[in-house]
Amino acid sequence: MEDDEATTVRQNENADTSCPENLTVEAGDACKALVNDETRWSRLELFDKVMHKSLEKFIDLASFNRFASMFHQLYKMSPRRMECIHKQFLEELRSAVKEDISTLIKEGRLEAKLNELDQLESAAKNNPDPAWRPSGVPEQDFSSFIKPFYRKQKAYLRLEVKNIKAENAALAQKVQAGRERIAQTEHLISAAVADWKASATEFENLASSLCPANVFDV
Repeated sequence: MEDDEATTVRQNENADTSCPENLTVEAGDACKALVNDETRWSRLELFDKVMHKSLEKFIDLASFNRFASMFHQLYKMSPRRMECIHKQFLEELRSAVKEDISTLIKEGRLEAKLNELDQLESAAKNNPDPAWRPSGVPEQDFSSFIKPFYRKQKAYLRLEVKNIKAENAALAQKVQAGRERIAQTEHLISAAVADWKASATEFENLASSLCPANVFDV
């Protein structure tokens, strides 16, 4: 019986030799089918569905016949044991691939980026202006791309210059006000000194008149 099963494995091996390169083509066809569907999928949903279909196609390539043909001696020893090993292999393979896909989505921030693409597409539909297309002249395309950038930079620099001039004017006003306060303080000090000198002179004159110098002569 084991020889009959081994013969069956050999016979089915040729029928189960789909080229792995076809997986990419089939995944692309699945993607096109989903895109052409009337239902509007978000990019993240489309990505999930394409990954799911690609994973199932990939799992189908690891059929039991192919697996048994790779370990033919073990299969001859215990076909049922080989089936259990194959089943466990598929489960672990599916789990590992799903984990890798989840890691890819998380590390690449695909969810946020795909949602952003959906938002950009939705905004573009509401924009009546035609989308940019290359003219075929590299110099003209580069100029049309770089000019808006320089215009923005120029407008930004003008705004910065305007703000700096306004700040300088405010600082100049503060400096002028400070100079005026200093000049006023100097004037008050000079007036106070003049008043003090006048008071001192008046006091000396009064003292001289009350106490003549010849009164104390001997």
